[in-house]
Amino acid sequence: MRLHNSLTGRVEEFTPLHPGEVRMYNCGPTVYKRQHIGNFRAFALADLLRRSFEYAGWRVVQIMNITDVGHLTEDDAADASGEDKLEREARQRAKDPWQIAREEETNFRADLAALSMRPASVYPRATEHVPEMIAMIESLLASGHAYRAEGNVYFDVRSFPSYGALSGNTLAALEAGASGRVEERSEKRSPHDFALWKHDPKHLQQWDAPFGRGFPGWHIECSAMARRYLGDTLDVHTGGPDNKFPHHECEIAQSESVTGVPFARFWVHCGRLELAGRKMSKREGTLFTVPDLLAQGYSGRDVRLYLIKHHYRAPLPFDLALLDEAARTRERLENFVGFEMARRPEGPANPEIVRLAAGASRDFRAALEDDLNTSAALAALHEFMTAVNRIGPSREDAARAVAVLRDADQVLGVLEPAPAAGADDAEIAKLVAERDAARRARDFARADALRDALAARGIELLDTADGTHWRRK
Repeated sequence: MRLHNSLTGRVEEFTPLHPGEVRMYNCGPTVYKRQHIGNFRAFALADLLRRSFEYAGWRVVQIMNITDVGHLTEDDAADASGEDKLEREARQRAKDPWQIAREEETNFRADLAALSMRPASVYPRATEHVPEMIAMIESLLASGHAYRAEGNVYFDVRSFPSYGALSGNTLAALEAGASGRVEERSEKRSPHDFALWKHDPKHLQQWDAPFGRGFPGWHIECSAMARRYLGDTLDVHTGGPDNKFPHHECEIAQSESVTGVPFARFWVHCGRLELAGRKMSKREGTLFTVPDLLAQGYSGRDVRLYLIKHHYRAPLPFDLALLDEAARTRERLENFVGFEMARRPEGPANPEIVRLAAGASRDFRAALEDDLNTSAALAALHEFMTAVNRIGPSREDAARAVAVLRDADQVLGVLEPAPAAGADDAEIAKLVAERDAARRARDFARADALRDALAARGIELLDTADGTHWRRK
């Protein structure tokens, strides 16, 4: 498999560090509000990558954190005085921050399930891994990479010469004025140093530590949890474009300063989800949640296909017309799988369909292995379906064709599960045949009544030139 590595800016051959096992860390949600569809672009990438690794035959240990403390409102790398997002939300809702965090974590998991995303191996909560964070901060203090100032602990970016290698925001560039985000603070050695531990008596979530009572900075959380579950060097670390700087840059600096080895071999970032050319954000109110879209009649699988059908690194416009297009694409895939098996004539395998099936599977896999090229992968499936429909398959051919799509759906995750055979299949087939006979006799009232009766039993019909096909909804 070949993946684009944000650290090098190149598409590179990927093999796991540990034979047969991929160790992957995905930046998860900050659980202070319901995640919007823009957030799910990064989560969809994580799931697509995980499924692709498994499709390639590797076992995947996937860790996705739950940020339930320490995330500043402006995502500021350096300013320890910024307000924590969860604390602000707790004040506005007049609720306990722990309660809000658990409620929003439950919502997040429900939305993942609605979008057919496989559960991660572990969803570690930041608040449950403070001892690991304290241990890393102690190590950084002991080695001179961190220092204490007015109750806070800061990472000294000048102590890590390769700072900025991921994002291009090197210390030289920052000091030349390339970044206007950082406010000068007198207690810091450099305005670009970032907080590892914060002191604020008003903060509701506090822990005792050797360097004073307080709470962790955002960046140290991911470093500590990634190391706890995946070791000193990860195979892959993913996230959205906003994570690259400062968050991922700071993770690299503090992790490698503790371990002395590379933190992540591959960094994989998705493009933004944009509305009218602008990033979708809570701050600007330009957001839709998963429940918002489900309420408009889209299925979770429609939304999922919309998020993955274009290349993950490209910006993705948010437009309901594009979501409608994804829904139609998914319906075509569903119809092919759901109806091809029914009422097909018996007969030998058609060598041309055997050839087409092998080619479609090969092209689908090759597209995925080329930096997750889902557009090309879906194109291979569409060409295959068109060719099969043109030939007119036998029952054996149809089974082979459906198997190609079911195999591909191990990665795509957009098809409904294959329905189990029902005890009333013979009875359903008899009613469908009666309806066909009524239509041939132009007894449309009887045909409509039979269709309604079948629909009431959850049976969907598709009338084609070679007869009526049926499936369970």
